[in-house]
Amino acid sequence: MDEKITININYRKVLLVLCDIVAIQIASFLSLIVRFDFAVSRIPGNYLSEVTRYAPINTLLTVIVFALFKLYRSVWRLASTRELLNIIGGSFAAAVLQVCVMHVMQVNVPRSFHVLFLGIIAAELVCSRFSYRFLRIMKNRYLAATDKDVKRVMLIGAGQAGEMLLKDLEKGEVHEKVVCIVDDNKSIWGKYLRGKEIVGGHENIPNFASRYNIDEIIVAIPSASGAAMRDILKYCKETDCELRTLPGMYQLVTGEVSVSKLRKVSIADLLGREEVGTQIDTIMEYVAGKTVLVTGGGGSIGSELCRQIAAHEPKKLIILDIYENNAYDIQMELKRHYNILDGTTKAETGKPLLDMEVVIASVRDAERIDQIFDKYRPDLVFHAAAHKHVPLMEDSPNEAVKNNVFGTLNVARAADRYEVQRFVLISTDKAVNPTNIMGATKRICEMIVQLINEESETEFVAVRFGNVLGSNGSVIPLFKKQIEEGGPVTVTHPEIIRYFMTIPEAVSLVLQAGANAKGGEIFVLDMGEPVKIVDLARNMIRLSGYTLDEIPIKYVGLRPGEKMYEEKLMEEEGLAKTENELIFIGKPLVFDHEEFKQKIKNLGEMMEDDSSEIKEAVAEIVGTYRFQ
Repeated sequence: MDEKITININYRKVLLVLCDIVAIQIASFLSLIVRFDFAVSRIPGNYLSEVTRYAPINTLLTVIVFALFKLYRSVWRLASTRELLNIIGGSFAAAVLQVCVMHVMQVNVPRSFHVLFLGIIAAELVCSRFSYRFLRIMKNRYLAATDKDVKRVMLIGAGQAGEMLLKDLEKGEVHEKVVCIVDDNKSIWGKYLRGKEIVGGHENIPNFASRYNIDEIIVAIPSASGAAMRDILKYCKETDCELRTLPGMYQLVTGEVSVSKLRKVSIADLLGREEVGTQIDTIMEYVAGKTVLVTGGGGSIGSELCRQIAAHEPKKLIILDIYENNAYDIQMELKRHYNILDGTTKAETGKPLLDMEVVIASVRDAERIDQIFDKYRPDLVFHAAAHKHVPLMEDSPNEAVKNNVFGTLNVARAADRYEVQRFVLISTDKAVNPTNIMGATKRICEMIVQLINEESETEFVAVRFGNVLGSNGSVIPLFKKQIEEGGPVTVTHPEIIRYFMTIPEAVSLVLQAGANAKGGEIFVLDMGEPVKIVDLARNMIRLSGYTLDEIPIKYVGLRPGEKMYEEKLMEEEGLAKTENELIFIGKPLVFDHEEFKQKIKNLGEMMEDDSSEIKEAVAEIVGTYRFQ
């Protein structure tokens, strides 16, 4: 394989050199012919003999100059302005060298000969080098015009990214043909970008899609905000076209804008708000140099916590999980990116250092948790371990209580006992006016955090957020799988709504909460407007390139414990602003601590007996819990 490639490359170089040798002879003698007005009979014989005498030297020196200007090492099917400049520079240098050497050798030719030689040889090189690319483009355009399988593309964005994508499409294989461009800059409507007309603004996308028989829409605006993308995609989803978009501004800055970098439009693009920003310096101040424990560290939220904490230079990162496969996955991922302290040094690997321990343990095991805290003495604890799947917990309510309530209690008591600086509980909006045992147990966890905070030197806080896009068991992976299998996409109810956020966004909020904690707070994210699940399903079907006729939606009814909508805050909690305009603090509820402790004790006894009345006991603690 390697030999064949080498032979092909050498063959092409030899062919180019031979072509240039012929071109040099043509340029030399054609310069004389042009000088004497194309009348060969008028050319003095001594000029012809002088040019002939100098031809071998001229050929050798010119080829060497061309080689120095990389004219035999460029990929000419991708030739661009840089290659054109190399041709001009090489031709000029060859002409100047020709003047000098002819003068030294006393070769007698007209003075205009050198100027004509420069112009002719440059033209010949441009024709020979760029002809392949020109013929390739013409072939692609012909195939695009005649091949019925070629996708007709609407490009949104006539900026630098759009221009680079058009260029990339021209030099690639023929699979897509841009037939029109959409841009909101009215001053360029009716003009052309690389031969493609800019037809109008994004409000007319459905009309343009119909008029030009568009199969695919490519959004090439990497700098667009979330709100702007939502507005554009609102019109795109009115069509039956497949959508793709650039991942972000990074690809534009690094020059990686190309067809290969396009991705399917993420459903996160439709959420209509910017991701929550965090104060990195503040996070660094309280994470850097600290021993940090993450329970449930292998889960969706826990693993992202580990990634972001590792990036903030902790003294030690402890990943705790009962599921060894998840723990192993995040362990291997961090090992790929960090030099784990094992006797090597940063200089040897080129990776940043990370002191990391992975511990397999259950938060239900109070003795084991105590041993872990005694051994590692963490400064910060992020408690993400929990059972979260609503329907499964409805069928096994004792397990929800055992893992969520008493698992949290075990970790929180250990944090208090070993004087942890801060304890951050990962909570959920399902804890607000819960209709399922999972949400009710998480509300009890919030109450535990508030109770222990008042009795401890440790700062205990909770962070509450909604559904996380792409997490294990969430609706997005389910819809994607159903679409891949040809449908139907199952939705519980046509009116059901949910709040959504991305995993990195949720973790950013958790870290920000830890940085700003005073103790006792429930931090809440303003997640924007709720999204109808049926709209989410429709959008995913359309953005995957299908119609609702091809992938139908099937309503299956609410599952046990589900409610039609979820609230962000209980009415009596109120809201207080923080420095981050999208993060709020809910005022903790006032409840009888001694009565709460007794009810927790009773709940534990019922859990141990696997009581069938466990939901009733939970409802006595969480007055707003309504179960079926």
